[in-house]
Amino acid sequence: MTVPHPERVDEPDTPAPVRLPTRKAASPWHGQGSVVAMVALGGAVGATARYAAAQLWPVQEGGFPWAIFWVNVVGCAVIGAFMVVITDVWAAHRLVRPFFGTGVLGGFTTFSTYAVDIQKLLDAGHPGTGLGYLAATLFAALAAVWLAVTAVRRALAWRKR
Repeated sequence: MTVPHPERVDEPDTPAPVRLPTRKAASPWHGQGSVVAMVALGGAVGATARYAAAQLWPVQEGGFPWAIFWVNVVGCAVIGAFMVVITDVWAAHRLVRPFFGTGVLGGFTTFSTYAVDIQKLLDAGHPGTGLGYLAATLFAALAAVWLAVTAVRRALAWRKR
């Protein structure tokens, strides 16, 4: 079979590619402004409370840092109770957890001051106090979370009876 005009072969009509309007990539912060603002506001409140506690109960040279110890233990207990309440009881507004949990309690409790206090105690020649503070804070904070979660869940179960 021969083609009548071999120099010209018609291709089937193909539509031109469709171009969609390009959109700028959304910023990772898009829609998160209110969350960031609530965390910052809560963090300011919590850090101010921690600072006040440290000023009211200052640490003596080489002494056990009781203020930061109790700040961390109480903060852990409160966050344990708070998480049970907002997950099991109360349908909280979407900004409550960022404000109170991450902001206030995150600003109130402190790992950095805890670590610096341990380092200061070790550098000042008080390794027993430093290591005791390290272990006591760890165990007390974990126990505080567990006790708070358990107590709130039991109270809620008792209330339902």
